[in-house]
Amino acid sequence: MLGSRLIMGDCLQVIKTLPPKSIDLVFGSPPYEDCRTYNIDFNLTGQDWVDWMVEVYRICLSRCKGLVAFVVQGRTWKYQWTCTPALLIADLHRAGICVREPLYFHRSGIPGSGGPDDMRHDLEYIVRATNGGRLPWSDNIACGEPPKFKPGGNESHRTQNGNRVQNKKNASSGLKIANPGNIIHCSGGHLGSKLAHENEAPFPEKLAEFFIKSFCPPGGIVLDPFLGSGTTCAVAKKLGRRYIGVDIRQSQIELTQRRLNETI
Repeated sequence: MLGSRLIMGDCLQVIKTLPPKSIDLVFGSPPYEDCRTYNIDFNLTGQDWVDWMVEVYRICLSRCKGLVAFVVQGRTWKYQWTCTPALLIADLHRAGICVREPLYFHRSGIPGSGGPDDMRHDLEYIVRATNGGRLPWSDNIACGEPPKFKPGGNESHRTQNGNRVQNKKNASSGLKIANPGNIIHCSGGHLGSKLAHENEAPFPEKLAEFFIKSFCPPGGIVLDPFLGSGTTCAVAKKLGRRYIGVDIRQSQIELTQRRLNETI
């Protein structure tokens, strides 16, 4: 049985050394094209970035029996968006990989951002893929809350020819916890650890918590191929899951170890 560990190296090479189907969940955030070089001259953009990420998904899926999910976002340059999240989804689909509908990370965008003619950036794609079929383990109400509204009358739906059909019962009747939906709200800028700010592109612990609680069984193992400040691994430890964190930089391995040392 694999134990928790941190590994320095290129994620594509490190993941190949793991046993097939040994991982329950892969979650993390890769570089957003060449928005940051990370002091290693990372400069993949456009289709080159997409091709690299398709290979990352392919290798992760060969080692994961559950969900592979990455927070991704393109970049806007000279008033044009690179579209790389959408291109990645399309190329994963064309490669025969089972793509799940994306989720969205809702964060607090920088006030006043958007340039002179556009909107503040509040949403980021979470592109998800599996090996097909129902997930071997999930708890899609783990991060849910009590329903906001009381159930009304019986629900209805339309058939393929457009006719409306009344359902025999209200699907929400008797629900104590509602499904949290496909937008994950992590606004407010609270990352969960001061150490997270020592990385160039941290994400909040609440985001990792959502995926680990929902898609990794207790005692299961979470892989983050882009370790950074170690948010995914720290949250996995807090929640009683094992973790494997991979980063090409020794500095991030050391940062994550400090983070884990402060994690109860």
